[in-house]
Amino acid sequence: MGAKHPSSHPNLIMRRLLISILWGLPPIWLAAQAINVSALLKPTLDSWPTHNGDYSGRRHSPLKQINAENVRDLSLAWVRPVDFGPVSTGPKAAAGRQIKSTPLLVNGVLYFSVPDDVWAVDARNGRELWHFRWPPNEGNHVGNRGVGIYGSWLYFMTPDDYLVCLNAKDGKKRWSAQIADVKANWFSTIAPVIVGNHIIVAPGNDDDIRSFIESRDPETGSLQWRWWVDPDPGQPGSETWPDVETMMKGGGNPWMPGTYDPELNLYYIGTGNGVPMGRPPHPTPAGDSLYTASVVALNPDTGKMAWYFQMTPHDTHDWDAAQTPVLFDGEFNGKQRKLLAQVNRNGYYFLLDRVTGEHLLTTKYMPETNWAKGIDPQGRPIPDYAKDASPAGTLVSPNALGATNWFAPAFNPNLGLVLVNGSRSYSFFTTAGFGRLGYTTQHMTLGIDYKTGKTIWDHELGDKSGSLISGLLSTESNLLFGGDTFGNALAMDCATGRTLWHAKVGSTVSNGPITFELDGQQYLVLAAKDLIFAFTLPHQ
Repeated sequence: MGAKHPSSHPNLIMRRLLISILWGLPPIWLAAQAINVSALLKPTLDSWPTHNGDYSGRRHSPLKQINAENVRDLSLAWVRPVDFGPVSTGPKAAAGRQIKSTPLLVNGVLYFSVPDDVWAVDARNGRELWHFRWPPNEGNHVGNRGVGIYGSWLYFMTPDDYLVCLNAKDGKKRWSAQIADVKANWFSTIAPVIVGNHIIVAPGNDDDIRSFIESRDPETGSLQWRWWVDPDPGQPGSETWPDVETMMKGGGNPWMPGTYDPELNLYYIGTGNGVPMGRPPHPTPAGDSLYTASVVALNPDTGKMAWYFQMTPHDTHDWDAAQTPVLFDGEFNGKQRKLLAQVNRNGYYFLLDRVTGEHLLTTKYMPETNWAKGIDPQGRPIPDYAKDASPAGTLVSPNALGATNWFAPAFNPNLGLVLVNGSRSYSFFTTAGFGRLGYTTQHMTLGIDYKTGKTIWDHELGDKSGSLISGLLSTESNLLFGGDTFGNALAMDCATGRTLWHAKVGSTVSNGPITFELDGQQYLVLAAKDLIFAFTLPHQ
């Protein structure tokens, strides 16, 4: 298949001229209509109304206008730069100057964010409709994953830990509610998830501190419930900590939005690693440090936990379980099941029954992974404590950033493949530097058979430097969209990983691509550093 650079298309110069004219005109309309909350349960083809497109986390679109035969003709519809404003005074300011958010699309309007900023743009031409900027602050600006929408209101989290509600029509602030205190080193990157009348959010923190997930009222911002990752003294799970003092500052911060099953009314979210990182091995036979490095199922109406599964018992390498829990129904060992799959940062793939949390399958998807001695009867890796940090140091795979990280996976139900971007990597874990002397040997896209956990194909992504890899998007025409580390947007054959199209976008694709249909045209939208790109097929 031939690949086309965006500038090679004959209509591109005329399109760019038209866009520049449109951007100079006054807004034709500013009306972003309200979205019915029920529309989140079954999104239409002309919308992308929540972080993963729908609640399942599959990032699989039913659209198929763009297919293997015509994807070579994809061309640039528009491109829009964003203004990050003044350089933040907070830590990791440079890392935050990338668009890591997944845009939402509602009624022809794209909404996306970076730390401190939210934009609304016309999805047909990229023209700005409004822009909201939060005041400069000292919060950690490592990134922002996106916004949530409820009715005619938008929600996003600021680096200094405020949940902000905006009018979707004009970007005017309605209210803000403080979630945590930035002076205690809390910071927020998560995209709010709306479930019924609940705005589910969580802050982050790298210190020895107790972590939580909470729900806020969409109309007022008032607290509805809070679930603590580290349990109360005497509650189930507390017996897995060495003492109350350690448990009350045990970490486990959830970094990423979760997924939701409306039939079961369960919200699934991954929790972070315990702290302090680099702590010694289990102090007791029951030292798993629950509920860190786990996937938990919560009732969104009450915040009560229905079940949990811990992917990394008593993590000592910074391998959180924040990666997206992907929900789908399928056959396993001759029985139809409601399934949950997670490709974990620790180098292992997990398949669970999402009704009960029953473990079904654990496999090693990165063959270099060497920190565990095997799989225990519960399906958890058995840590090899010889691979913990020591004065002399030890070589561990994956590195501290993990075999995968926050970048969005996808699931293609036609092929039964879980799709993920990851890295073959190592760290030299020492008590002096704790695993920060890490390196990557290969970035790649993987297609994993959900039933067996075996990698069916892998696609090398190029340059081994850096840690940012794109998210992924699957479509009904069995295309897989993402990006390599040479600054190309990619379309791959979802069944084989073969490249079918690429377009130079200048930097690594820095978010999860989305797709939608407007006026009979299917669009592909993705971000690279400080640019939003929209591609489509030439008009017939």
